[in-house]
Amino acid sequence: MIVTLDLASEIPIYQQIRDRVVEAIAAGDLREGSPLPSTRQLAVDLGINFHTVNKAYDLLRHEGLLRLNRKSGAVVVRDPGSGPPGPGFVDDWEARLRTLLAEAIAQGVRGPETLGHCRSVLTSFKPDPETSHEPGREPGREPNHEPNHEPNHEETE
Repeated sequence: MIVTLDLASEIPIYQQIRDRVVEAIAAGDLREGSPLPSTRQLAVDLGINFHTVNKAYDLLRHEGLLRLNRKSGAVVVRDPGSGPPGPGFVDDWEARLRTLLAEAIAQGVRGPETLGHCRSVLTSFKPDPETSHEPGREPGREPNHEPNHEPNHEETE
């Protein structure tokens, strides 16, 4: 798993790690059952304190996305194909979304522009949870609606 951090950001490092894991799950790059590096290994890879990674993993566990076990490490326990969200998630998410949209409006981002940004972000993730487990499809990629079709390079000349 590749995690890119912005050390100059005002966003705490543990939050950046948490956000990258959530984005990888949403994109289909991490799926239910996917192992994550140990807290110590990821800390070494990123050059940060392992307590910072531990805080991020604990947050993900609390959110119901990871299972932490001393022997087996951190494992993703939920992805878009896992079914409906847990109790209370939608209400909490809607409250956070409301605040984010209020911030955008307060900063002068207009309604249609806000919708455009929301669409852009949403389409950057997997379009349909029902397609998340198609065999032969690369994680995070659109399904191929023409199976076994290979381009004929002679036709393009």
